[in-house]
Amino acid sequence: MLINIILVGLGGASGSIGRYLCQKWVNESYDHSFPLATFLINITGCLLIGILYALGEKGNILSQQTRLLLITGFCGGFTTFSTFAFENVSLIRTGDLFYFLLYSIGSVIAGIIAVYLGSLVIKLI
Repeated sequence: MLINIILVGLGGASGSIGRYLCQKWVNESYDHSFPLATFLINITGCLLIGILYALGEKGNILSQQTRLLLITGFCGGFTTFSTFAFENVSLIRTGDLFYFLLYSIGSVIAGIIAVYLGSLVIKLI
């Protein structure tokens, strides 16, 4: 049990650091009111979780502990749904309804597609 907690914590810390670095890089490269960094991070996280899930389903490719480290830990720390919700509220408050709709609907649809494609790629290998 303790090793599982440590694995989730290490994965979560790594995912959070990865999110911070990606967000910093995108925000320094892109100046617009659309929250591109969070959008890209969430879609990338969805793709990654689809890949990891499919690898786990393929057999003995990922152990239960590796899944805890990567899916629960890393992906949980990397993706940012609470930030996604906050940024949507901010877009509504500032009256950016077009970006609110684009961001909220686009994130959900692209996220679902990314999870599907991630798992499909692994199934085709």
